[in-house]
Amino acid sequence: MRIGELSARTGVPVATIKYYVREGLVSGGERTGHNQVRYGEEHVRRLRLVRSMVETGALPIAKVREVLAEVEEPDRDLDSALGVASRALSSHRAPAEEPEEVDLETARALVRRRGWNRIPSDHEYLAQLADVIGRLRLLGLSDLVEHEDRYARAAEQIAEADIRLLSKRGDRDEILEAMIVGTVLGDALLTILRRIAQVEISGREFKGPEEHRAGREEALSTRDRYAGRSAPGTAVSHAQMAMSALVGFSTVQADWAVLR
Repeated sequence: MRIGELSARTGVPVATIKYYVREGLVSGGERTGHNQVRYGEEHVRRLRLVRSMVETGALPIAKVREVLAEVEEPDRDLDSALGVASRALSSHRAPAEEPEEVDLETARALVRRRGWNRIPSDHEYLAQLADVIGRLRLLGLSDLVEHEDRYARAAEQIAEADIRLLSKRGDRDEILEAMIVGTVLGDALLTILRRIAQVEISGREFKGPEEHRAGREEALSTRDRYAGRSAPGTAVSHAQMAMSALVGFSTVQADWAVLR
């Protein structure tokens, strides 16, 4: 395909494609004649990957070049390549000072309880986790740390969903692109869903007496309407369904449990 078609396929302007080629982020096409260059599907995939890092991941060109050089090392497997991209996207940078040993041990203990055995005890992510734990402790919010296992369970479920989605892609660049876009936008999705859930849980926990009374009267009225035609055991079933629905709010409930 010509560069105009490549631009149309990827949504990247022609001038930007030429810039990426000059910067070594995308390989040049095959020259087929005077002022004629042909591009292939590999250029489509690479442009989408570069665009995801620059536009979605907000990485500077120099960082993109560094990431691409690392993930293209011949001996680097896909798991390691995904780790490189993940670290490049991390918004929580390494702490300026070494975390306290007590906070590092809390972080390591959490990892051990979850059975996460593939992460080394000196991994930078553990130092970052310890830094957060230490900040919470210094701010007098150690009780939030006590709910860390709830956060870990929620994170594990999300991570499993992430990796399953990646496994459906076949090409290495497509997997990396999906990981970058999915991580950045997935973080945004998780954040806004958490905020929405906080509105819901906060309304349940902290609304005024009048709202409590009105809500209770409405709940009793609803119960009475269904009581006459519910089969034996249905009330228990409804209660179980309600409890199951609350599982989706586990992380937010951990937040508000500290505030109560």
